[in-house]
Amino acid sequence: MTPLPPTARGLYLITPEEPDTTRLLARVAAVLPQTTWLQYRQKGADGARRHAQAAALQALCAQAGVPLIVNDDVALAAAIGAAGVHLGEEDGDIAAARAQLGAQAIIGASCYDAHARAERAVAAGASYVAFGAFFPTTSKVTTRRAKPALLAEAAALGVPRVAIGGITPDNMGPLVAAGADLVAVIGGVFEAADPVAAAQAYRSGFDRA
Repeated sequence: MTPLPPTARGLYLITPEEPDTTRLLARVAAVLPQTTWLQYRQKGADGARRHAQAAALQALCAQAGVPLIVNDDVALAAAIGAAGVHLGEEDGDIAAARAQLGAQAIIGASCYDAHARAERAVAAGASYVAFGAFFPTTSKVTTRRAKPALLAEAAALGVPRVAIGGITPDNMGPLVAAGADLVAVIGGVFEAADPVAAAQAYRSGFDRA
């Protein structure tokens, strides 16, 4: 198990599908001070654009002291010197990612609604586990629903627990109370009328809980 910073609690922000790199950086920079971790997720771009965007975000995150985690792409994470990678069930082997990225890398695993998958992920070298969707979401197609009790059950795994899927500042309280160390959000921040205020509201949700 890889040790993580003691600040692994709060808003785990995931980037929106933004083709314009300059605009993406500006949108992220505005809310980065409220962010614990940032994940670069860009499904629609070609390899060159993804590399350029990820490298630019890595520089931005390094300056802000925020770990950058790359979605689904171990090679890209290694190429830009990102803090780590997040892997879904079809995105590659956790042990292989650990071997490639090293002992200090942050490697996350999507565990959906399955505690057994989380157990296997941690045994293979995952640094954190993510459960969801907890609520309906428009960010991606989901067929599995996680329940707050799953977060409490996963405490025994000894790694940070991430909650994802339709989470808002108003509905996050029971998830944090159940043990969520971070809440992962895309639209809740980037589609908000005031993204900075939204990011601050998520951070305040941990204080309230």
